[in-house]
Formats: sequence, structure tokens, C-alpha cells
Amino acid sequence: MEGHNCLSLKYMPSKEFRTNALPQAAQHSHTDRHVLVTGATRGIGFEIARAFVASGAHVTVLGRTPESARAAAEKLGAAGHVYADITDAAALESAIAEAERATGGIDVLVNNAGGAETAPVGKTDVAALRAMMTLNVEPVLTAARAVLPGMVARGFGRIITIASTAGLKGYAYVSAYCAAKHAAVGLTKAIALETAGTGVTVNAVCPGYSDTDLIAHSLDELEKKTGRPRGDLLKAFTRQNPLGRLIAPREVAHAVLWLAGDEASAITGQAIAVAGGEI
Repeated sequence: MEGHNCLSLKYMPSKEFRTNALPQAAQHSHTDRHVLVTGATRGIGFEIARAFVASGAHVTVLGRTPESARAAAEKLGAAGHVYADITDAAALESAIAEAERATGGIDVLVNNAGGAETAPVGKTDVAALRAMMTLNVEPVLTAARAVLPGMVARGFGRIITIASTAGLKGYAYVSAYCAAKHAAVGLTKAIALETAGTGVTVNAVCPGYSDTDLIAHSLDELEKKTGRPRGDLLKAFTRQNPLGRLIAPREVAHAVLWLAGDEASAITGQAIAVAGGEI
């Protein structure tokens, strides 16, 4: 990973906070709840933040850089933004602390930021495995530890980690990523047991192959490494889903909205697949 010195500075509210900035309202109301979404500047994270804003929540965007976080927050009409390299635990803790001070506490944490690298197992060494763990597992623990004291004290909290169907099954050429996402799911289940009865629920949402830039990047890498036509590679991705298509980010976002609501107070320690029947 590049740039491990991206420290959070001040909490920077966006120029306008507009709960009606989005044309389509979410089904679930989260009025006045404070929501922090990591990796909210694009893809699934951006769509999750969009859905929470539409539902009335006060959303803080956490991005990798101040520029990307500010741009996403302004586009979304989010309440504010902070930034950090999530692989830098101190920077991530600082960013979350700044968001908590500005909002009075985080009610919902969405651990969305992460990434994948593709390689056959013969070219996947321990360093590659550690990189995937550093990116996809360690920030989940760091962020959860940062928000849990406040959630438990207030008697309400939701921690939702965007894992993957790669945390529930294996896929070829992404062994390190699969291992990391399995670890993220296991961590989710363990924290859920420790917090049961406190008013805090801890769950994972596991999308199948989704229509995001992460999949586009994976297709690019596989095309380079295998020489196979991009169209054939895309068919291999969509073939995994019985619906025969990629998952839309908004479909993941609405699963997250439900888990964050009062209606899901009995749902904890779960890894919910949004994958068209693949799992």
C-alpha cells in the first residue's frame, strides 16, 4: 500500500447538509442517527452513504485523502468527512475520534473500505497474504474498538462490515483475499458474541461479484495475467450468480440499511450474502 502517512486533521463538515438531496428515499428511516462509512468515496461505500443520507441520517464520509472525502461528502450532501489511510491504525483511530467529537458519537459504523489482489496461489507469498489482512481485517478491528465504548455506553450501536462471498467460499486466483474476508467474517461473529445484550449488533454483509470499480480492476488484472478476452472473464464472474448478472451496489446498500435499523435488533453475528443465490 502507498502513503501510510495520511493522518486525520480536523472534522470538516461539508458546505451543505441536505437530507433531501437525493431523488429516491430509502425504505428505512435513520433520522438523526450518526453514521460513519469507511471507503465511502466510490463504489458500494458511496452507495451505502447515499442511502443513509436519503434515510435522514447524519453521515460522515471517511475517505483515503481529504480531497476525495470532501468531494464525496459534497456530492452526497453528507454531514461531514474525515480521512485516513485505513491500514494506518493510528490515523484511522484519529479520524474516527474526530468524527465522534463532531457528532456526539457514532451510532452506526460501516466498515466498507478494503480491496483485492489477484494471483495464482503459486505466486501468492506470505507478504501478499499479510497485505490483504492489513487492508481487509485489521481496520475492521481498529474501527470496532474505537466505536464500541460509546455504543455500549449509549445502549445502541450497529457495526456492519462489508465482507464478500469470498468470506463464505473459495475463489480461484484470490486466495489471500479469500483468507482475509473469511477472517473478517470470523472477527464479526466473535465481536457479536461479546457485545450481545448491550444493544449493539455486529454483522457482515457479503456481496457477490458487484458492478464496481473493484471488479473492473480485477478484470483488468486477470486480462493481463491470463490473456483471456475481457468479455469471457466477465461471463466467468456473472456465471457464479444464478441470476446471471453482477450485484448492484444499491442492493447491498439496502441490506445495510435494514441491519442498521431498530427492526434488526435481533440480528447479530450473521454474514448475510447478497449474491443472487450463489451461496
